Amino acid sequence: MTETSLLPHAPPGAARATDMFRPIAEYGLLADCNTAALVDRSGSIDWLCLPRYDSDAVFSRLLGPEAGHWYIRPAGAFEVERRYLPGTLVIETTFKTSTGAVRLYDALAFADGQRSHDLGFDVPHELLRSVEGVSGSIELELELAPRPEYGLVKPLFRLEDGGGRTFGGSGRVAVRAGVPVEIEDSTMRASFILREGETVGFSLRWAPPEERSLEPLPAEQVPARILDVAEGWRSWEAEHDIYEGPHRELVRFSSRVLKGLTYRPTGAVVAAPTTSLPETVGGERNWDYRFAWIRDASLTLEALYVGACSDEASEFVSFMTSAAGGRAREGSLQIMYGIDGRHDLSERQLAHLPGWRNSAPVRVGNGAWNQVQLDVYGELLNSLYLYRDKLGDLHMEIQAFIADLADTAARRWREKDSGIWEMRGEPRHHLSSKVMCWVALDRAVKLAPSLGNYAKEDEWSAARDEIRAAIEERGWSEAAQAYAQSFDSDELDGAALLMPIMGFLPATDERMRSTIEAIARELTQDGMVLRYRNEEGLNADGLSGEEGTFVICTWWLVSCLAQAGEVERAEELFEQLAGFANDLGLIGEEVDAQSGEQLGNFPQAYSHIGLINAAYEIDKARGAVA
Repeated sequence: MTETSLLPHAPPGAARATDMFRPIAEYGLLADCNTAALVDRSGSIDWLCLPRYDSDAVFSRLLGPEAGHWYIRPAGAFEVERRYLPGTLVIETTFKTSTGAVRLYDALAFADGQRSHDLGFDVPHELLRSVEGVSGSIELELELAPRPEYGLVKPLFRLEDGGGRTFGGSGRVAVRAGVPVEIEDSTMRASFILREGETVGFSLRWAPPEERSLEPLPAEQVPARILDVAEGWRSWEAEHDIYEGPHRELVRFSSRVLKGLTYRPTGAVVAAPTTSLPETVGGERNWDYRFAWIRDASLTLEALYVGACSDEASEFVSFMTSAAGGRAREGSLQIMYGIDGRHDLSERQLAHLPGWRNSAPVRVGNGAWNQVQLDVYGELLNSLYLYRDKLGDLHMEIQAFIADLADTAARRWREKDSGIWEMRGEPRHHLSSKVMCWVALDRAVKLAPSLGNYAKEDEWSAARDEIRAAIEERGWSEAAQAYAQSFDSDELDGAALLMPIMGFLPATDERMRSTIEAIARELTQDGMVLRYRNEEGLNADGLSGEEGTFVICTWWLVSCLAQAGEVERAEELFEQLAGFANDLGLIGEEVDAQSGEQLGNFPQAYSHIGLINAAYEIDKARGAVA
């Protein structure tokens, strides 16, 4: 792929506004298990929140041309190749020009010498970049424009020996550069020539305003420290390399992405490291995904068991139960929590940002945090059931918590809710929510022997059977010959594919088989599954516009086909969907099936979770695993 010095980000007025934004799949992920950065193929870091995933962004050109970036790239036209160093989330980008070649290495730092399970503790909040000359000589240019608070602040950027530091905004950064730099208009710039065998390092470190000492890594130490970060990643993978199936490399990489999206201090897994990347270009379905969803809990746990190990699973369960245990309102269970267990995720809009390709609004926080979604009881209880062997003897508080979740599901399953897709229209009797209430009670019955005096096995069994009868009577659509989106309706919904995955019905059941085929036939674009049809008057979710095909729903279809014995179809669809990953292997939330362009927040944990679990289902169907 050939780039030019102007094409990646032309100056204001030189191109249409939409040309200022790179395709979402152009970005690679850097992570330190506390936060993440996104760097594009031309060496520009356009997204970085510090010190955490949910903190204000220092670089957010992803959402607005003037909102901050840091690029290092050749001054003229170049060709580019990139990859992750094997077993790591360290990106190596090779630039080739008519005069030579250089390699750029990018990493978010761990604590010095940190290895294996300790990755992500006490991180220095430091971004490391190193360039080495491979052949010939190349003129390179650097531009670093820190813009705290999502580009709202243009800080004082003071030049000092070996780099510079900022003042202003909610945090400060200090920079060390291995070449002479200049600062003008709150932007650091440099132009330098790199020859074969030469190496130059750069570091950027963040600290809160109250921290007096802020010393980035000296530039000459950066290359060695990047190698240390790479060894840290490899040490983790060496102890977590447990999957041996035919999709081994894809599963290993997706497991690494999940680790990268884990907030190590608590064990939370963010849905994605970004906010407001749209589900449709120019649309308004732009949400903040930098939180942990209970909806994702049990499938996340399964993926961690398949692709990683019990340590990450244990920390994830601990986070979810502690966050959900401290209920903000009696009898309620939130659908998501902050990565520190915070409950209030109030949503606001950033009017100063135009959004990616002018897809406004840009949102911070997520207003769905206080929606009623009854599926969460099943998700959390299924997680505890999956983890039951590791729980040992349950403390009385956990016994009471499990019983309370089951009692609430039994009491509330008849209510309308917003559904798994967080619709902002009128509440409905969503079928997937009823199924997950059934799951909650089914798992509670199976956990009853461990619940002592809190167990209500007969009562929970009766409620479970009542839910099943209601689903069979009101959830089945004769017109669609499928289980529908909501009671007494005929619309299809990709969430119906959870029924066999969660054990409500086997995929070989006549009605379930018909549902799978109806979704594959009527709710797909080029084989990729939509969540639901969003046409005026149909599946109204309170929002305008269309959206792309939903990656996790397509992985669910793969899993269902495998469970139904359609292994070849499952494998074919698996390969098709995996083919939409970018050159580094990263997958977003949605795919425009016609263009192949990735959409939505990126990369998406749920999409990589779906890949891991679908690979495992295919293996089971082939008899490769028990």
